[in-house]
Amino acid sequence: MRQQERNKLKAEFKQKLSEFVETLKGHISTPDDQWTIKGFIDVFRNIYTISADTKIVSKILEIHLFPKLLEFANENNYYIVLAEQQNYYPDLSFVHADDEKIKFALDLKTTYRLPDKPEFCNGFTLGSHGEYFINRKSNKNIQFPYDEYLGHFCLGIIYSRSASEHVDETKTYKLDELKSIVSVISEFQFFVHEKWEIASDLQGSSNTANIGSITRIEDILNGNGVFKNLGEKWFDEYWINYGKIQMATPDGKVKKITTLKNYLLYRGKDPKLANSTSHKPARKKRQAQK
Repeated sequence: MRQQERNKLKAEFKQKLSEFVETLKGHISTPDDQWTIKGFIDVFRNIYTISADTKIVSKILEIHLFPKLLEFANENNYYIVLAEQQNYYPDLSFVHADDEKIKFALDLKTTYRLPDKPEFCNGFTLGSHGEYFINRKSNKNIQFPYDEYLGHFCLGIIYSRSASEHVDETKTYKLDELKSIVSVISEFQFFVHEKWEIASDLQGSSNTANIGSITRIEDILNGNGVFKNLGEKWFDEYWINYGKIQMATPDGKVKKITTLKNYLLYRGKDPKLANSTSHKPARKKRQAQK
């Protein structure tokens, strides 16, 4: 498939996905912007409140959105292939029903605003920069080889967590008390971008080979990532070579290249091409979410 046709199909898919995402807030939140999910119910009609644990919230949000994602796929003549293993990339593969060469990767990303710096979120990872990212014909930890996807997208949700004093995880409610249960999250913002558009040049976690995201919320919503001035090819090249190239420092030492500015210097390019406005982590030590 020619690159021009790939780009056209990718732009069409992104446009449809962006329009679809505009409809999601009403599916998961009340008019006052509270999460419509209040807890778990058993056969005795007891309701157990949800933990504010980010992994639990993330999984329930995915389950909550999945029926709408199926609707989107059906309406646009795609079918969805789920990741076979928990650690596989991506979460969802959209495959065109009439032409299986047309595939798009979609990862669902959720993260919360930092209470002390609400203009920032906790950040998230954007997939591995390991084997399947380097060898784009590889099947290791990926549903289809990386090169078979015409585009790699993130559908994200940024939310606020309710104050701990307002949520009692030990309390059990009856069905007629449903409206009195405080939602553990609220104030949702949705976004859709190709993952290179919201990528940082920093790893998302210290112990795994994951690409990190930018963390300033305004930049995420606008796709204002570190590679904005360079494009996807430079994103690919940088992360394929991340930590593998060494350069000499002015003081005569040798260090691995783990910043985009240093990589651009190594390649003889202007380091100012790195979009430094979004290259500010919310805090020095943070654990990125899924």
